[in-house]
Amino acid sequence: MNLSVEKLYNDNKDLLKLKVINNTGKMDNKILSSRINRPGLELTGFWEYFQKERLPVFGMKESKYLATISQAKKKEVFTKLFSSGISCALFAHGTMPENFIIELADLFGIPLLYSETLTSEVIRILMDYLGWELAPRKIVHGTLVDVYGVGLLITGRSGIGKSEIALDLVERGHRLVSDDSVNLIRRADNVLIGTGRHLLEHHLEIRGIGIINIANMFGVRGIRKQKRIEVKINLEDWDENKTYERIGATETIEEILGVQIPLVNLPIFPGKNITVIAETIALNHMLKIYGKNAAQEFEKMLDQKIQEKRRKRIVENYLKEDYE
Repeated sequence: MNLSVEKLYNDNKDLLKLKVINNTGKMDNKILSSRINRPGLELTGFWEYFQKERLPVFGMKESKYLATISQAKKKEVFTKLFSSGISCALFAHGTMPENFIIELADLFGIPLLYSETLTSEVIRILMDYLGWELAPRKIVHGTLVDVYGVGLLITGRSGIGKSEIALDLVERGHRLVSDDSVNLIRRADNVLIGTGRHLLEHHLEIRGIGIINIANMFGVRGIRKQKRIEVKINLEDWDENKTYERIGATETIEEILGVQIPLVNLPIFPGKNITVIAETIALNHMLKIYGKNAAQEFEKMLDQKIQEKRRKRIVENYLKEDYE
């Protein structure tokens, strides 16, 4: 996602009490990293691990250190910093750069932002904001429903019945996040969040009826703004020539935006109650989280029975051959 300094400023100016120090900085500069840099080492002259993509934040510690070095040294440091290609620089905790630093920033077109908020608070808020705005994301064709607290992403060909299943689930007390189009956002290494697109938010398209508004029909109990996706259910037409999973001891995994989630390929045909099956998938997933895997327990029990029968057969054969 393209995140400009101007957008960062407008989105956070009230929360962080941001101000623009210089008016000649390029506010359309792009911010490319969700990480923050406290440029303490750079101020001392150590640039080996400097990353220009990170937003530099100057706080009270940096300000106190700058007061101890010469004007020539400060000019050298900030010339190198501003010429490196950073997007902007932020001075927090009420620290204000000297006039010559502002002039250097103007020379290189670097916007300087100011905040009275504590540096630690500025970093906390900006890291959360940047983590969301710059998170990897994609749009998928599907329906996202919160079932017993488990986010089920239901996919399949157009017209297979995803919206009807979602409507049935909502009627049974579960909550719709999005239908037809789902925004997927990776928030961490193993967290995938799904949200609705603004125009289609909390609407369902039921073929033969048209568009219905779930929020108006069922109230707030039937909707959610976003939900972590924990299981993907792929609906497919029944194929009698295809072999489907019967036990489920081996879990199928799909990777989306680098996040691995369980995948259930669910064949459907007229008369099959997909809603109850979706609820069962959600409950079964919760049991697995708590260490209860029915399929693996069944396989273990079956293996024990086979071993018992084998031992019994060995004993019986031995006794048959015992003629003493």
